[in-house]
Amino acid sequence: MNAAPTTIGFDADDTLWQNERFFRLTQQRFTELLADYAAPDHLHDRLLAAERRNLGHYGFGIKGFVLSMIETAIEVTEAQVPASIIADLIAAGQDMLAHPIELLPAARETVEALAGRYRVLLITKGDLLDQERKLAQSGLGDLFAGVEIVSHKTPAVYAEIFARHGQGAARAMMVGNSLRSDVIPVLAAGGWGVYVPHALTWALEQDETPTTATRFRQIQTLAALPALLDTLSPAPPQPG
Repeated sequence: MNAAPTTIGFDADDTLWQNERFFRLTQQRFTELLADYAAPDHLHDRLLAAERRNLGHYGFGIKGFVLSMIETAIEVTEAQVPASIIADLIAAGQDMLAHPIELLPAARETVEALAGRYRVLLITKGDLLDQERKLAQSGLGDLFAGVEIVSHKTPAVYAEIFARHGQGAARAMMVGNSLRSDVIPVLAAGGWGVYVPHALTWALEQDETPTTATRFRQIQTLAALPALLDTLSPAPPQPG
């Protein structure tokens, strides 16, 4: 019998607030700056390849993205990239780090509705300072019983977090827009995984939908989450 969740983990970027949209806008600026050196599709492929190989060095987030853009600019120009372009890329990254938070529809209402019924966590990955800034600006911080900013989201990481903050992964649910980071690892850890698609999802966060997993669910908006939880546990116990 499937045990109903008592702990709910929320992803942050593109689940509770906009994120990828700003990366796309900056990438568009990147292709404009380097239009004299390479076509947009070629630049996109080279940048994505740089991001993939640099994940182990820089992790996730804006700083690693900017460094990957600079590295790609040096490569495609055969080390002839003007200093002015490098300066523009750095400025674009600084603009991203200063951009105000834009909550997604129903984000606040959903977290507020569940905070009194479940142990609610924020589990996100990326640059520590940037994620702390966004959480502070979101106004949601007081609603979470715990905040975890991690380097990677793996089954072992989820198992450890849910063991510390709740009754283990078997009684936990993770909600997010990334199949690769928010859903599949939680399912592997024995928890529930709820996929909330976002119109823009980074290529490195995409994966096959685990439609045959018994603890997998998909909803189109966060507003549908309370009703989904009601079908799993009409009267959930209060968090301890």
